[in-house]
Amino acid sequence: MKNLPKLIISVIGCELVGILGSVFTVSSIPTWYATLNRPSFAPPNWIFGPVWTTLYLLMGVSFYLIWKQGWKKKNVRTAGNYFLAQLGLNFIWSPIFFGLRSPLIALLVIVAMWALIVITMKKFYPLSKLAFYLLVPYLLWVSFASVLNGAIVVLN
Repeated sequence: MKNLPKLIISVIGCELVGILGSVFTVSSIPTWYATLNRPSFAPPNWIFGPVWTTLYLLMGVSFYLIWKQGWKKKNVRTAGNYFLAQLGLNFIWSPIFFGLRSPLIALLVIVAMWALIVITMKKFYPLSKLAFYLLVPYLLWVSFASVLNGAIVVLN
């Protein structure tokens, strides 16, 4: 499979975003995060790791399905750049929320990330329906996370 390196890079790249973000998250969960007022719908802390690991895998496969079509094609490059932009916001969310302990700034980041995910999905759809559908769980989770982030801002 000639595109196997692209698949590996896509999945590992996305998973690395989560791993690097967890550096800020893990140490703050039992300390600072535990002191926050959270809404009744906040899931248990243990759920975030498995959910994000799965989402990063789906995101990586989704990106791969676009990337393998050829970065020299303008529509592929544009779609890929939107994906990378939202991934960049995903990358900085944890250091802002947990590292800087700033739920308000993190809320602004996650709202922008949500908008970029929607744009990414619109760009992916004509290129690969499967790539589009692989991002649906991610959009749903980020929608939920945005509401959770907003509730934490309001409650604290």
